[in-house]
Amino acid sequence: MRDGATDSVDEATELYLDERDLLFSLAYNLLGNVADSEDVLQDTWLSWVSAQRAEIANPRGYLVRIAVNAALARLRDAKRSRERYVGPWLPEPVVTDPDAVDSAVRGESLSLAVMVILETLTPLERAVFVLHEAFGYQHTEIAALLGRTPVAVRQLAHRARQHVRSGRPRQPARPQVVRAATQRFLDAALGADVDTLLEVLSPGVRLWSDGGGRRPAALRVIEGRAKVLRLVTRNLSALPALTVRPVHVNGEPAALLFAGATLYAVVVVELREDSDQVSGIYTILNPDKLAGVDRSGQVDQAAIARSRPGSGSSAGGNTRGRLSLHGD
Repeated sequence: MRDGATDSVDEATELYLDERDLLFSLAYNLLGNVADSEDVLQDTWLSWVSAQRAEIANPRGYLVRIAVNAALARLRDAKRSRERYVGPWLPEPVVTDPDAVDSAVRGESLSLAVMVILETLTPLERAVFVLHEAFGYQHTEIAALLGRTPVAVRQLAHRARQHVRSGRPRQPARPQVVRAATQRFLDAALGADVDTLLEVLSPGVRLWSDGGGRRPAALRVIEGRAKVLRLVTRNLSALPALTVRPVHVNGEPAALLFAGATLYAVVVVELREDSDQVSGIYTILNPDKLAGVDRSGQVDQAAIARSRPGSGSSAGGNTRGRLSLHGD
């Protein structure tokens, strides 16, 4: 016979799993790191299961508040550690399903390129931006979540929005255009086709390469077509034979580069506004950041399941902002 305590824990687990995708997505978009996001979920679960749940009128609001503030604490620590990172730091890629209309990373505002810009914000500015722009929370709701006044939240939102917009094209390119440009760039780069590279790359193109000291990569952002072209052509002979698999990463067309059966890199490109020229190249080479993506181009579900209580099976109903964890 089941007792009341068991029923209570089972109910708490069900409520948590209903919100689990939302909580992971919030944490990931704040932190840019899957393992840290899993840790935030574990902290949130422990807080939830030990709380006086009968006194909590809004379980989702409670869980979101715990997760956001736990992620903020980790983000403050992460910003200090990233100052010591070898070379440019890029978010850990998450392969997403382009057909999942409720995916939290399908919107332009949470593309990999935007997450790079979010790294330049303060932790509070980033939290306000993610909650408002990506998940649709109102300023009064965010104020309650963060323990700030609505006026302070509006000021944070204004600064964050202005900063992000200043570094992004006003009108993002259509996915099919980005996909074609990505393929053209990689074909030219891997084939040492300098003439095509000169056509594909915009004059002000910038290249981020994140090797984390684990794989050869530029130690700073490379700016300008001539410098990017020189770097690409100079390093081509040192690369293993690579094959390309198109995917979606953080809601945007991207490519996985394989050396045999080993994932070697994830490449995401950004296009110049009103053009098919590449203005930004984001190359993630650090094996630690690629470990969660298996050879089929999907996120390793075993890694994700560590943050779930009980069974590793997926659960979740309709949530505001939900991250799809399946490849296309």
